[in-house]
Amino acid sequence: MTSEIRHDWTLQEVQALFELPFADLMFRAQSIHRKYFDPNAVQISTLLSIKTGTCPEDCAYCPQSGHYKTGVQKQKLMSVEEVVSSAKIAKEKGASRFCMGAGWRNPTDHDLEQTIEMVKQIKSLGMETCLTLGMLTQEQANKLKEAGLDYYNHNVDTSPEYYEKIITTRTYQDRLDTLEAVRQSGMNVCCGGIVGMGEDLNDRCGLLMTLANLPEHPDSVPINKLIPIEGTPLAQQSEIDPIDFARTIAVARIMMPKSFVRLSAGRNTMSDELQAMCFFAGANSIHYGEKLLVTPLPEEEKDQALFQRLGVKPLVSEATQCA
Repeated sequence: MTSEIRHDWTLQEVQALFELPFADLMFRAQSIHRKYFDPNAVQISTLLSIKTGTCPEDCAYCPQSGHYKTGVQKQKLMSVEEVVSSAKIAKEKGASRFCMGAGWRNPTDHDLEQTIEMVKQIKSLGMETCLTLGMLTQEQANKLKEAGLDYYNHNVDTSPEYYEKIITTRTYQDRLDTLEAVRQSGMNVCCGGIVGMGEDLNDRCGLLMTLANLPEHPDSVPINKLIPIEGTPLAQQSEIDPIDFARTIAVARIMMPKSFVRLSAGRNTMSDELQAMCFFAGANSIHYGEKLLVTPLPEEEKDQALFQRLGVKPLVSEATQCA
């Protein structure tokens, strides 16, 4: 049998996974998941938008883009005290990782220094930290690593072939270059994409191939389900079929066995049954709280009730254990 940890997937192989009978695909994904993870534990992250709106990028799905009128309230970079206060609340509600996102193309050195102070203070709470600030230089990535940042998120969003239909202000190679800078710094990489943007099956295969064929698999792989936002070019996009979404989760688990596969944006539109199916397919991380940057998430109480029904427990990170 071919080794499960691979970086040489072909389009034909990924297509074959998607075309498996659903029960066979789920069985294979669940078998691999159990080999590397506790099947009844889910890692919980909270994401806070620390600077909102007026982003110069034209990502067709994003309500924070300055190119579209979406009604998003603009917000300058939050103070360190405000962010740390939010992190404390998130920890009390069960989050083990605190993620911070800013609507920038790339951070200035001044902005970076302020976010570094946020990272240091949140780390002192015993939480893991993650940032998504846009593109980074190698020097900036190294500074974040030195500050103790655990994860840097930078999604590729879709396949190389479909990318230009979604974004024109930043190239696919720009994204890969930032991922390389993060990897070279020694930080953990968080990288995934969005499905349901009008892409076809080959594009979903291409997205997962890009991620799995990186020199190292991303430590976290967020799979976002498009939330159509009024004012964006994708506002009228039809919803992805739930079973197709679950298939995407299962294929991601098979291709990246040791990565955390995260249910991110769009979870508020998923039924409990679809979320349960995704956990069975190998998803083992969620974003938790009121919002994912500026789009809604299920309420914490609803998540807790679902976990109880499924017999799922929050995964306790080493950072939390040492706090």
